[in-house]
Amino acid sequence: MSETLSTAKQYVSKVAEFLCDSGCFERCFEKKKLTKSDIQHSFRESLSRVDSTCSNADSYRSFRERIESDNTSRTDSVSSASQISGDYRKSTSTPVIDMRPIEFWTANKENVQPRHYKRRLPSETEISVENFQKELYEVVETDMSLTDEQKLAKYQLGEIHFGLQYDLSTNILNIKIIEAKGLAPPYCLDENREDMAHSNPYCKVSLLPDQKNSQQTSVQRKTQEPEWNEYFTFDIPYKEAQMRTLEVLIKDFDKFSRHCVIGQVLLPLQSINLAKGGHMWKPLSPSTKERQDLGEVLLSLNYLPSAGRLNIDIIKAKQLLQTDMFGGSDPFVKITMVHFEKPIKTKKTSFKKTTIDPVYNESVSFNINPQQLENTSIVITVWDYNSKSKDEFVGRVVLGKYGTGPHEVTHWNRMRQSQRSPIAQWHSLRSRQECDQVSPASIAVA
Repeated sequence: MSETLSTAKQYVSKVAEFLCDSGCFERCFEKKKLTKSDIQHSFRESLSRVDSTCSNADSYRSFRERIESDNTSRTDSVSSASQISGDYRKSTSTPVIDMRPIEFWTANKENVQPRHYKRRLPSETEISVENFQKELYEVVETDMSLTDEQKLAKYQLGEIHFGLQYDLSTNILNIKIIEAKGLAPPYCLDENREDMAHSNPYCKVSLLPDQKNSQQTSVQRKTQEPEWNEYFTFDIPYKEAQMRTLEVLIKDFDKFSRHCVIGQVLLPLQSINLAKGGHMWKPLSPSTKERQDLGEVLLSLNYLPSAGRLNIDIIKAKQLLQTDMFGGSDPFVKITMVHFEKPIKTKKTSFKKTTIDPVYNESVSFNINPQQLENTSIVITVWDYNSKSKDEFVGRVVLGKYGTGPHEVTHWNRMRQSQRSPIAQWHSLRSRQECDQVSPASIAVA
């Protein structure tokens, strides 16, 4: 009986300890002696309280089990790492430490995975008619599949008669521009023309992709049925000639505006027996790209730092824009030194009569110290001389601080790096408006 009483007392004490957090059970037990009925009554009451808190205890027990499982996994990883580091540590004596992996250099942590950036969509203000670039959506039509009769009926620009033959003994390709007929009238091509009924046609002959060594015929005045009968020669090896494409451009000369392209003929020479040669009629097609060819000029620069002198050699020019209908032009070159945006001094060459391919071989010099050279520009302008009227502008190019393009900047830098040595280079002439848009030195020169 005493053993049963002690067992019941121990069980009641444990239940009380679980239910009473303040630890007052021992004081209560000392104040009052328990009888057998009291113990049985308290035991039944405790069991009912345990049953009422069963759900809370189960949830608490599941929460403790999850925490203990996480701690166990961490301690297993830590203990496995400690076993790898050394076997001299005893696993039974090693305390279990609950810790998380430490990340070093979190501030400079780099994301190894590639970043996926969202594409930025244009706003409503950026989508407008002004920002629409029409040339990006133009469909380039090729007429390689059309026959000559179909091209003539489709474009109605006229046709040209020419011949060609290759001389194997001299390695020269001979081209003869004979005539043209049925050329489109000016009102179909240029609305600014004064004479809308008649054209002033001339031909420009090139072997593509080389456009620098082009040649051109004389201008035939006010006719849609021009006759030239002019010969042109190209010094080129036979194998290379077969890889070229013959381009014949027919342009309409206009003294007061740009020279409009009437039509063009593109003939791959690999499809022609050049050694045998022959004459042919070809229909004109629209020009794929409107070009304003003003010509080129060959310049040589030489700077002498000890003497403080800049020497400029005007060697020659070629394929200048023809400003006179008969006899070509009378071109001369004007050279102006500009410091920042202020013209300092101007010099000019002599003029060459009735030619668009003048040869000068003339030299001009300017006194300038090395400190001023960095802020100096040289404006090269080609003019057509007129004895009875105002000289006409042909083309311009600017070198130096305010150069008009990458080729001009490269030539100027080569001259500065190779002092006391002349550096020669060809330059394509530009219009006055194009030069003024990119070079303040051009604006400063009339």
